[in-house]
Amino acid sequence: MNLALFDLDNTLLPIDSDYTWGEFTNQIGWNDPVAFKAKNDQFYADYLAGVLDIRDYVRFATEAVRLRGPEQAAKAHAQFMKEAILPQIKPQAMKLLQDHQAAGDHVMIVTATNEFVTRPIAQAFGVQELIAVELARDSKGWITGEISGVPSFKEGKVLRVEQWLSAHQKTWQDVQITFYSDSINDLPLLERAQIPVAVNPDTRLRQLATDRGWRILQLFS
Repeated sequence: MNLALFDLDNTLLPIDSDYTWGEFTNQIGWNDPVAFKAKNDQFYADYLAGVLDIRDYVRFATEAVRLRGPEQAAKAHAQFMKEAILPQIKPQAMKLLQDHQAAGDHVMIVTATNEFVTRPIAQAFGVQELIAVELARDSKGWITGEISGVPSFKEGKVLRVEQWLSAHQKTWQDVQITFYSDSINDLPLLERAQIPVAVNPDTRLRQLATDRGWRILQLFS
């Protein structure tokens, strides 16, 4: 089996969907705009630096959604898709995905952004299989702000792909993996892939990919 795995933010999208969702909730009045932006910016800086505490971040990032409930959340996300995400789905990213699908590869998005934000985005890309940060739910089925299971972040992406393989009665030896990512945070999974591709890479990943002779793809200008 050939697996084509794609990171989402700054890889398939030229933006960070998690950060952009936070900015969007500011725009629609769900947060104290000054306090939220300062904290959102700090978490994003931590992510870029490779020191993000994913559990603290998910509590912060999902708080506004959790407090407003599923009906308001769904309505807001539909607006978010229309205004912030769909204009950022570029033809070159769609073609890259579709070329793998046309070749018969099994295509998945593997992202450290939570499932609430990313599932509709994956569907907009025509990708049915999504590995994302799964959110814990209360007795009524609504999110609690905590993470369920292994977060798909750093080494967690490797573990989540391993869980997927096991669920499909496969091992690493049964598949050939191409993995596309922009971030040094994804180094563990890039190193497990037979074909690692640095897409729009950050400075550290670009240098590492150059040193190791990995393919570098500048999907967006």
